[in-house]
Amino acid sequence: MAVSGVGRGPPFFVPATRGFPLQGTCPRPGPHSTRTRDSMAIEARIRELIEPAIEEMGFEIVRVRYSGSKRPTLQIMADRKDEAPISVDDCADISRAVSAILDVDDPIPDAYSLEVSSPGIDRPLVRPRDYERFAGFEAKVELARMTGGQKRFRGMLAGIEEGDVLLDMTEDGAKQTTRVRLPFTEIATAKLVLTDALIAWAEAQQEEHDLYDEDDVEFEDGVEADANDDWDDDWDDEDTEGTAAGRA
Repeated sequence: MAVSGVGRGPPFFVPATRGFPLQGTCPRPGPHSTRTRDSMAIEARIRELIEPAIEEMGFEIVRVRYSGSKRPTLQIMADRKDEAPISVDDCADISRAVSAILDVDDPIPDAYSLEVSSPGIDRPLVRPRDYERFAGFEAKVELARMTGGQKRFRGMLAGIEEGDVLLDMTEDGAKQTTRVRLPFTEIATAKLVLTDALIAWAEAQQEEHDLYDEDDVEFEDGVEADANDDWDDDWDDEDTEGTAAGRA
């Protein structure tokens, strides 16, 4: 089995066929979202079902994503509570636990593939503490609505303060940075940018925790499409007023 090391592919997945229809509603997706209200309702119900068991095992759910048409995929993105890198064995344990829960109560009516993965190096930022943990690294942030004529921002994370994400940005060619405050509650999506500094940090984390044995595991860089991006392809640098400054 090939497992991504520094690459961004999910380390583990298993197909499944189960389910019955979901009843209920959920909030309307944003204007640029490709997800439907039905898929968002399924995601919310799945999270409600599996989160207690996953947390009891020492993990946290980063994201639940249900997507696809002919053969949908249910992606469970998880992290360890102790912030150590998540391993293949961890993903296998989570997959077995999720499968057992969904064998009893599954809101998905059709056949689908279950994919349990780590957040990846250029991970999505979904919790307030993510912005503290990865302060000093470059990130892209998209707001749910325009602020000062702008929705998309790219810069160096500087933590979170009084409910606002702090981002240090520079104008093209400028030496000084401008710190912007982005309300956490207004953030539609955010993720780290894959930089040399971030890759070096991830490699150091893996080495510290002796996560992979290169004699047993084949490392493939970028063997899967980046599961973290719903909006990278249409990210337009002209929509950002500055770039990151600092550690890059």
